[in-house]
Amino acid sequence: MNDNQLLRYSRHILLPQIDIAGQEKLNQSRVLIVGAGGLGSPVALYLAASGVGNLIICDGDQVDLTNLQRQIIHNSDSIGVAKVLSAKQSLDRINPEINIITIQEQVDAEKLLQLAAEVDAVVDASDNFSTRHHVNQACVTHKKPLISGAAVRFDGQVSVFDLRHADSPCYHCLYPAIDGEQEDMPCVSMGVFSPLVGIIGCMQAAETLKILLNIGESLNGRLQLLDSLTMNWRSIKLHKDPACPVCHSAASTSTATQ
Repeated sequence: MNDNQLLRYSRHILLPQIDIAGQEKLNQSRVLIVGAGGLGSPVALYLAASGVGNLIICDGDQVDLTNLQRQIIHNSDSIGVAKVLSAKQSLDRINPEINIITIQEQVDAEKLLQLAAEVDAVVDASDNFSTRHHVNQACVTHKKPLISGAAVRFDGQVSVFDLRHADSPCYHCLYPAIDGEQEDMPCVSMGVFSPLVGIIGCMQAAETLKILLNIGESLNGRLQLLDSLTMNWRSIKLHKDPACPVCHSAASTSTATQ
């Protein structure tokens, strides 16, 4: 790192769990963020500020006036602009030294498989079950850690599915798809409390950094549920479903090929 980078990241470097070696590891890391909305905004902002060197951001939507109540990476001048481009403009202002790749599309299963293979961690900041299951499948296939979050109304949740470990549950273990689909509760019809997505998104960013740095204890195997009306947290232990058709079959295939 040069002198400017040492200054920029000095408060990280002061932490013995990170130090210069950890910060250099962040600078070389690659993270895929699926979604540049309410959750993706704080995730991208904090990962960029923290010096994660390569961010790939996927979203097919454009900024709408109704987004600005909670999607803090965008502003009034961004209305009508592709969310990924608006996000890149904000991130470039925060940290011009990192590399940001934008993909202006609702990525499908095939594209997610390709992208997941190229990164160190995947952050699911999407807003529908179909995409979440596709992201999960890609992470299971390539054994990548998945940092998952969701928020609607006043309720939020966050978890990690560290699929580098054979005993880790996957997203499908928690939410099995019913005939390939599940009922979504979009913000457009249900509403969402503005600070809630910031809380959950920041937790996703923190879990991502911990995984990249291999420090602390991640939320792998735990689901954190937040009721923001009371600010009460509940923690639920998650276990791998031995009958899961996604991660069980992947594990069986991996074992058979060894």
